[in-house]
Amino acid sequence: MRAPGLFADSWQCDVHGTVHPLQPVVPPSVEALAVVVNRARVPVWMPWPLPVGWLFTGVVCAGDDRSGGRATAVACSGPSPLGGPGELLLVAEELGVGLGARYAGVDGPDPGPYLRVDRSPHAKVHAAGRPTPLWHVESAPEDRAVFAGEARGLWLWAVVWPEQSGLLMYDELVLTDLRDAGAEVDLLPCGALSPRLLPPAGR
Repeated sequence: MRAPGLFADSWQCDVHGTVHPLQPVVPPSVEALAVVVNRARVPVWMPWPLPVGWLFTGVVCAGDDRSGGRATAVACSGPSPLGGPGELLLVAEELGVGLGARYAGVDGPDPGPYLRVDRSPHAKVHAAGRPTPLWHVESAPEDRAVFAGEARGLWLWAVVWPEQSGLLMYDELVLTDLRDAGAEVDLLPCGALSPRLLPPAGR
């Protein structure tokens, strides 16, 4: 990628044109979350309240200082409905950014080609108080369950590991946009950084 310069005021990729760079991943903390929330131009979705035993385990955003956060990803970890550890990654992004596709393990940038919206949705969440249908994303790797839909006019991805933990999405999770949350966010329980947020080895 090429940084903004004399001939372009945005980050440029030889293959994809204008892109929104992924910011460095930092250990989860209330302070790190606040930085992302304050610069985000898209929702910062969090299950709220968190499921019993679950922890906030990281946040990352895509976008530069000029454009602000055009995609956000929030990681949470806790006990899987079927036992053992589970992980949930919620991504909000503008059309064409591709952050959700990266974590979903599908060719990007958007989930549309992988959704059968002519069929009934596979899961529903309540996003910012609105019932929000999600469809299963076809062609995702077998180690995860991936759902996607639209909330507030933007893509909403939910990526769950392991695949069996996808049952979590059938409980009609309540998602809050942390840009609208109050001081209770200061009490958010934090865990260790989720390795799911880190770039794949060798990249």
